[in-house]
Amino acid sequence: MRKIISIFNNKGGVGKTTYMYHVAHLLAKRGRTVLMVDCDSQCNLTAYSLQDSDIRRSWGTEGNSIFRNIEPVYRTTGDIRNRAPSRALNAQGNLFIIPGDLRLSDFEDRLGDTWNSAKGGSEPDIRAQSAIHRYIHLAAEKINADIVLIDLGPNLGALNRAVLASSDYFITPVAPDLFSIQGTENLGNKLVAWRRDWDQLNLAWQDNAISVPLGRPTYLGYVVQQHNIRSNANGMTDGWKIYGNELVPAINNNIVNKLKVIDQVIEWDDNDYNLGQIPNLHSLVPYSMDAKKPIFYCNSSDGLKGAHINKARESADHFDGIVNTLDQALEPGF
Repeated sequence: MRKIISIFNNKGGVGKTTYMYHVAHLLAKRGRTVLMVDCDSQCNLTAYSLQDSDIRRSWGTEGNSIFRNIEPVYRTTGDIRNRAPSRALNAQGNLFIIPGDLRLSDFEDRLGDTWNSAKGGSEPDIRAQSAIHRYIHLAAEKINADIVLIDLGPNLGALNRAVLASSDYFITPVAPDLFSIQGTENLGNKLVAWRRDWDQLNLAWQDNAISVPLGRPTYLGYVVQQHNIRSNANGMTDGWKIYGNELVPAINNNIVNKLKVIDQVIEWDDNDYNLGQIPNLHSLVPYSMDAKKPIFYCNSSDGLKGAHINKARESADHFDGIVNTLDQALEPGF
């Protein structure tokens, strides 16, 4: 059964896009058909996945960017388009992407302006709030995707409210720092408020002619990103360990416990929501971005030398935990 999973945090600079890109490639290598959706206005995932000429084409009048597909709704001239996603470069398997578009931020204004009337049952405004949700499902059907991974920008705005609502699950990449800790409180409170609002919208709209998101994404857990490795018990430097020790209680108190009340948390047997730790891979990331391929596919032809080649090849191991979890989420009955 297809699952839609958002990678989301309201704090930027935690390697969110790099993380999702690598996970998507590994899932494709395992035989899954994967659709990536770039809903971050910075479009880093798109730049990572496609040649510049293909990106420009996706933004053209007949293009297939996320904005081009919802543009008639934005301009109030019609409903969503149904253009096929692009195939991502250098994938070992079936990996596709709905390209990002800077103009998607313009649509956010419309989402903000129509939110209250949509909750009151206004059909044109419900079409706007559900436009991205409906297009993602159409695109996933076109390629028969097993899993959809959505890259969201680091904010708590109207666009993320609309896109996250379409997801079955979400994951929060975090860094062991003060801002990630503080961000958990904002995130938990906002998710509870969004659930209440989407329940109101769904109650107001009972017509199956328009598919509306449920607005009940379930929390799978978090991934610690960008920490520096040390040979101690938890593998972090002393400075980062200080914040790392505060991070778990903050996530439990501000996200897990609040979402449990509204039944939007996976109940793991060990009650451990740490899905993995991705170390700072430093200079390997620019090589990867320049080659438009995952770190673990980079080699000497991409400029790597000596120990960097082995380090790049072994980097796939860092993602095993989360890839196994997502594989499990795709199984019937999960």
